[in-house]
Parts: sequence; structure tokens; C-alpha cells
Amino acid sequence: MTAPDQFATVRYLVDDVTAAVGYYTTHLGFTLRMDATPAFADVVRGPLRLLLSGPASSGARATPPGTPAGRNRIHLIVDDLDTETDRLRDAGLSFHGDVVAGPGGRQILLTDPAGNLVELFEPARTPAATTPARA
Repeated sequence: MTAPDQFATVRYLVDDVTAAVGYYTTHLGFTLRMDATPAFADVVRGPLRLLLSGPASSGARATPPGTPAGRNRIHLIVDDLDTETDRLRDAGLSFHGDVVAGPGGRQILLTDPAGNLVELFEPARTPAATTPARA
């Protein structure tokens, strides 16, 4: 079992490990941790370790053939969703739908080069607590 102070790890199956590494490190603030391209690489951002497994990796071989990328996604918190969305659109990245807002905040989905979903999420701002006036 993973210790609480270790990375939380997610595996994404990708068609092109080099393209995936470039995508996550260039656009989403990840750092390359280990590079075994073309089969595998892992990148990190904060406590998240993202395993990028190409077709030749053992992780991909363990998946039944024909299994498409899932609807699960990593969830990246951003301070300003509009600024991040503009920056990524200017870099040529495509989004899946428009910004959606709810009581917890605002979000938008984009896809990596293999079609895996990434959610950018801006939490709702909570009003500052007010101190009652003293009489």
C-alpha cells in the first residue's frame, strides 16, 4: 500500500510517449521524472505522479485490446481558469466542451494527444469571514 507521504499515481495509456511528455511538461506544469521512451515515462506535478504508458509498456499490455481511453480524468486546480484556458488555446490545445460552472467552482476539459481527459478546475471563491462588530 502507498504510504500517505508518497505520490498519488495515475496511469494513462498513450499512443506516443514523447508527445505525451511534451504535452504535460510544456503546457500543464509537470516535470519529467523518468524517461524510458518509447515505452514509458513518468511526470510529476506536486503530489501527482502520472505514468505515461505507450503501446510497448507492460501497463498497456495488461489492458484488454481495444479498450479506449476512459472517462476518468486527472483534476488540476488552477487559480484563474479563464487565463489558463486562453493560454492553452493560444498554444493550440483543444478543449472538450465549454466551461461549466457549479456550486463548487468552474471547470473545463481538454484531451491529451491520446484522448485522455484532463480537467482544469477553479474552485469557487468563498467570501471572507467577517468579524462581528463590537458594541
